[in-house]
Amino acid sequence: MNTHSHNVTTPLPHREGQGGESAPSSTLSAPSLTGRAGGESSWGGESSIICVIPARGGSSRFFEKPLAKILGKPMLQWVYEHCKAVSRFSEVYVATDSEKIQVAAESFGAKVIMTRSDHDTATERLYEVSTRIPADLYVMVNGDEPLLTEEAIVQCIPEHIGEDELYVSNLMTDFENPVEVVDATNLKIVTAADDRCLFISRSPIPYPKGAMDYVFHKFVGVGAFNRKALDFYHNTPRGPIEKIEENDSFRFIENHVPIYYYNAHCKSLSVDTPKDIAGVEAYLKNH
Repeated sequence: MNTHSHNVTTPLPHREGQGGESAPSSTLSAPSLTGRAGGESSWGGESSIICVIPARGGSSRFFEKPLAKILGKPMLQWVYEHCKAVSRFSEVYVATDSEKIQVAAESFGAKVIMTRSDHDTATERLYEVSTRIPADLYVMVNGDEPLLTEEAIVQCIPEHIGEDELYVSNLMTDFENPVEVVDATNLKIVTAADDRCLFISRSPIPYPKGAMDYVFHKFVGVGAFNRKALDFYHNTPRGPIEKIEENDSFRFIENHVPIYYYNAHCKSLSVDTPKDIAGVEAYLKNH
């Protein structure tokens, strides 16, 4: 076994008696971000920020999707190389339950953490990683976002996090095609003036009743969490809106935990089905 691997010898137990934690005050001010504020971060020399790329092999819509070739290179490798370009990351890991993905990732130099195979969400897989690798901040970059570059990824890294704060941030970007807005596979994000997320839906929101001059915003697969936020997520049961929308950001929103969505103004083409690869390849050939 390659020494870069971190194998699970004893799977983590399932949650029992999900009692949840009491939600923190919702009066927290929006954190300032490194990528948006410019200047130096106040993270200390001992602080660590790690990047985790969840890579599940058993997708029902696209089996072994992270290994799909894009211009001759596995999609996972495109994502990994973009993440390795981020100087703020102490390390970049691929988290997977697939030995085939493990072998492929190690072949291009990635460090691999083998996780349980029964996680319902990528955030649960990230939580498992957080119980085994200590860090001050965990940045999760979806393994199906091959176009995201360093400039976009860093936008979710804050300059600092309060000692008692549950920190969660995600990225969004503008929709370019009106057809994408009505596509239920694309999540629409609505935020307040301070970038705090108000609601997320597969339906087009907000509804353009009073005006048409509005730019809709879509979800981008990058999120940042501190350990307190991941613990809260793991110990809190799914609420009714999360179940209806099938979006685990509501684990926080439904419990009055502020999460922030920052507009990275980036190109994002997530690969959900094999037909999406053609669009990604066409973009890469021209940029």
